[in-house]
Amino acid sequence: MYFLKRLLFMLPVLLVISVLGFMLVRIAPGGPFDKDRAPASPEIKRNLDAKYHLDEPLSKQYLRYLGIGYDKDAQEQVHWFEGGLVRGDFGPSFKYRNHSVNDIITQALPVSALLGLLAFLFAQGVGIPLGFYAAVRRGQWADYVGSFIAILVVCVPGLVIGPLLTMTFAIKWRWLPAALWETPWHAILPTLTLGLYFSGKVARLMREGMLGVMHEGFITTARAKGLSEIAVLVKHAFRLAVVPVVTYSGPLLADLLTGSFVVEQLFHVPGIGVFLVNSVQNRDYP
Repeated sequence: MYFLKRLLFMLPVLLVISVLGFMLVRIAPGGPFDKDRAPASPEIKRNLDAKYHLDEPLSKQYLRYLGIGYDKDAQEQVHWFEGGLVRGDFGPSFKYRNHSVNDIITQALPVSALLGLLAFLFAQGVGIPLGFYAAVRRGQWADYVGSFIAILVVCVPGLVIGPLLTMTFAIKWRWLPAALWETPWHAILPTLTLGLYFSGKVARLMREGMLGVMHEGFITTARAKGLSEIAVLVKHAFRLAVVPVVTYSGPLLADLLTGSFVVEQLFHVPGIGVFLVNSVQNRDYP
């Protein structure tokens, strides 16, 4: 019953989000055809607006966006859900004239998903051992160094880390390619740029989880039974300490997809972020 309630509550939330997203992009200054090479004449602009139904009131445009269309030549005959958002059809792109939004998403989303997955694995693979080791060496130089690195990568955004990595490894040392997405080597710098920030968050969560668990009574009992320190830490403490990291993994995936938009722009990765930024700049509403 709880799951059913959550599903039913999701429908009005998605409806409100769709209304806000639809209205906000249309009240922004400019239009989808203002940045063409040659300014369109008033007549051509009227024809373009009529072709894409931009001459209709916003209410009718939104209904078309959902999938409820109106036939102007048939006395406002309504066409229910022949396409639109309800059917998963986002319509044609105004900028890429021969492609629909679904085509662009199909082409670009796997690239963004792969980049996000690589950054996720990097963040977990670096953050968990770093936080674990820092907690085990609490109060020692390893703890101070690990904590400093975790805080440093959290405080420095990808807009700074990306250019620094590019100037160091691509321009100065020429070890890695600076941009594009053609070989596995091209994925290293974007993955580092996107994953370093989240590896610091994971490391801090892991360290705090380990410090909290290591003072529990069952850890003292395990040590009293004669178990080795490695067995106590790995088999007993780690299982509970990693729970906050696992809980954070869900929002982490969403954050990685959102953060990849900036990284894709920096490294010219052909993911969904490049198309999203270009659509905002070009007022490509769909």
